[in-house]
Parts: sequence; structure tokens; C-alpha cells
Amino acid sequence: MSNSPKVLIAGAGPVGLTLANELVRHGIPIRIVDKSAQRTDKSKALVLWSRTLELFDDAGYAKDFMSAGMQAHGAWISTGTEVMAKVSFDVIDSRIAYALMIAQSETERVLEERLAASGVTVERTVELTGFTDGGTSVEASLTRPSGERETVEADWLVGCDGAHSAVRHGLGFSFEGSTLQSHWALADGHIAGLDPTDHLHIYWHRDGILAFFPIVGDRWRVIANLGPAKDGEVHPDPTLDEINRLMAHRGSPGIVMSNPVWLAAFRINERKVRDYSKGRVFLAGDAAHIHSPAGGQGMNTGMQDAFNLAWKLSLVIAGAAGPSLLDSYSRERTAVGDRVLKNAGLMTEAATLSNPLLQDMRNTILRIAASFPQIRHKIADQLAEVDIGYPDSPLTDKSSHIADGPKSGERWPNRLPAGAGGRKFTALGPAELVTALAAKFPRLVMAAPARDPAHATALRLIRPDGYVGFAGAPKDFARAEAYLAALGS
Repeated sequence: MSNSPKVLIAGAGPVGLTLANELVRHGIPIRIVDKSAQRTDKSKALVLWSRTLELFDDAGYAKDFMSAGMQAHGAWISTGTEVMAKVSFDVIDSRIAYALMIAQSETERVLEERLAASGVTVERTVELTGFTDGGTSVEASLTRPSGERETVEADWLVGCDGAHSAVRHGLGFSFEGSTLQSHWALADGHIAGLDPTDHLHIYWHRDGILAFFPIVGDRWRVIANLGPAKDGEVHPDPTLDEINRLMAHRGSPGIVMSNPVWLAAFRINERKVRDYSKGRVFLAGDAAHIHSPAGGQGMNTGMQDAFNLAWKLSLVIAGAAGPSLLDSYSRERTAVGDRVLKNAGLMTEAATLSNPLLQDMRNTILRIAASFPQIRHKIADQLAEVDIGYPDSPLTDKSSHIADGPKSGERWPNRLPAGAGGRKFTALGPAELVTALAAKFPRLVMAAPARDPAHATALRLIRPDGYVGFAGAPKDFARAEAYLAALGS
């Protein structure tokens, strides 16, 4: 292990492991530490959505997850006696049009094994206990259970260390938000009586929500709200009998759980920092934002934080881009964090309405909305996070306009050329123009001459994380050159 890594990562959950894998893939020396003795054995975050899987696909290792999970193809929302809405995931605007249901314990295993195969081991029972940003590097203190301390000098520090982040506390950042005034139950176990088994089942009962998420085989996650909570109040973990009574009361007949793997009571927090970075220190994942589990977007949003930061750090460390590129990380990801927080909050609010009149209004609105295919499609795309873009980013060129296809700031739906994913900008368009850009900016650009006639009439620069930075006509070549030159300064 290098005592002077380019990047020190605190926290080896899904976000820290994603960041570590991406930086190592780019040849960046790292260290990754975690105070836990081992990775989680709990199911926790359960779904990898289409956008996250696209990023892993561009990086070359999406298949590692697919063999460890199962595909979910839709969601049903019902009252227990009537199905009010059916949302299909098959219509998601993605080359990976489904939700991959996979226990967080498996997600972490895949990522940690891949990292180990690259020669990097997670340093466990090692806690980050302090740091100082010196302006040209970060000096961090690492402590082991024995009390042994080590001082590490790194170029950059990234806090992927969860909701109680030591890095966030060290920065003095406020974690703004609130804890919902309600108790919730979680059960992970083997269930009979649910069909279809490749769908999420959500029951909006008069007395509260009951939601089922498939994990693998006949194993499911169950979530239900249990009633109001006071500040600081702790609810005992539910028993298997209590879960079965809840399911019998709120669900459709015949649903029974046996052999529980995990039973827990929890509270929902909705909190976020205003900025994801300060100087040479960054935050990603739960260290920066936590939200309701509705929509299953927390881990996915954190992993996408990691992909966003990884390519920017890599280009800056390699000297291919100027340090100002890193300023765009917080700008882009705080906007996404705000959106996810808002959407998850609205979904939770709608699902937990207790006033019967408001429940009837909600159900009527849902039935009407779900009768329109375009609305079902929009819901699926929002859940899958394929509708996220960066319209207001400093990396989005707004000066050029094209009639067809993704515009500046929008996601590029196709697989990036081999070698471009996470590493370089893809210049897509007429062969002579994109070849010239790659020749002038060899460390920044990979040329992809357009084979599709629809793409030959435009000139695009697609970022390493699959978002369009520049989109114009071939006549806008000089503007594309200026865009790339600005990145290098």
C-alpha cells in the first residue's frame, strides 16, 4: 500500500468501492479504508437501476452484478383488493431496461472482489480520525483498534463514509433536513403467495403502506409504516408474527413469510449537505445525502456521484484537464441530490396519507394517471434515473443547437466506445472532424466517426460518464475545439 496515494477513500460501502474500482481502472494509486471489520451481510439497498448499470456497462463490469441478482420487470400498486396501477420497466429508455434486484451484501462482494483482483485490498478496522487540507495535499490520521496511528498524505480525500461521515464532520458541513415522525418496519425473508415474482408489489392500504421487493428466489424485502413517532423514540424490532399479521391485514390473501433473514425497525431521514466538496476534500453517497427508501435511489445516486467524480479526478491527476474541472462535481451532483430528495419525499408522502378523503383522491388520481402509457413511461424513466441530465452544468455548452438526438447536458443512451467509458471524451461526428479533435487533444478525446447517418450530421462531445457536453453542427468545429481547450486550462 502506498503511504502517499493520489486519492484516499474513507468508507468501503457500495459508493466507496465504486469510486475505488473506477480510479484503479484509470491507473490512479489509491487507498481505501473502513472502520468495519467486514463488509455488510445485510440486504440493505436492494436495486441497481438502469442508469447505474449503463455506467458499469461502459466501465466493462455490469455482467458481474447481473449474475448475482435477478431482473424485476415492473411494479404493481394496489389497495389489496384492486390493482390501481401497473408500471412496466420494459419501457425504460435504456439498453438495460429492467431493475436488477441484488442485496447490498452481494453488490459489495462483487465490487470488493473486483478491486482485490486489481491488486487493491480494503484496509478494514482502520478509521479515519482526522485530516487537514494543506492546499497542495491532505494529511489524514488513520487509527486501528489497537490505538496504533498512521499519518497519510494524499493528494485528495473522498468521504464515502455514510450518514455519520467523519469526513463531513471534519469539514464542518451541516447535514440539513429532518427525521420523519413515523416508525417503520423492515423484514427480509422467504415469502409464499406473491405473484408475479419479478415485480415490486406495493399496497396502499387504509392503515398504511406495505411494500414487497424481490431479492432472489423466494426471498423478499417487506417494508411497512407502523405509525407516528416522537423525537428520539426507538421502536422495538418487529417479530415474524407481527410481520405476518401486517401482511394479512394490508396485503392480498395468502401472503406468508417464513425463515426471516433480517427483522428491523427504522426511521426515515431526509438530509443533505449544500456542497459536496471543499478544497481537496469531497463527499459522495450517504455522506452527502440520505433520503427515503421510496424509489430505491439512494445507493444508485451515490454510485453515480462516484462515477462523476472518478473521471474528473482521473483527468486532473493525469494533467489532461485543469483543476477547475473538479468544481463541476458539486454543482452537478447537488442538483441531482436535491431532485432525488424531493421525489423520494413526495413518494413517501403519497404512500403514507392517513386521511381517508385524501387517500381516495390519491387513488383516483393514480388510476387516471396510470391509464396513460406516456405517464407510466415517465415514471419508469424517473425511477431508473435515465432522465437525469446536467442542463445547468458549467460543462454543458449551451451555445449550439441541433434538431435531432440528445442535446448538450442530456444523457447519451448508447454504449460508449471501448476504452472511452470513464476515461476520455468521445468525439462523435464526421470522420475528418473527430479525428482532428482526437489528434489535437489526445489525452482528452477518443474519435468515434459516425457510422449512423443520423449522427454524421452533428458533432458531439460525449463526456466519459455518458452525458453530452457539446452538441452542434459540423460547422461548429471551432466551438468544439474551444470547449476542449477550456477543459485543459
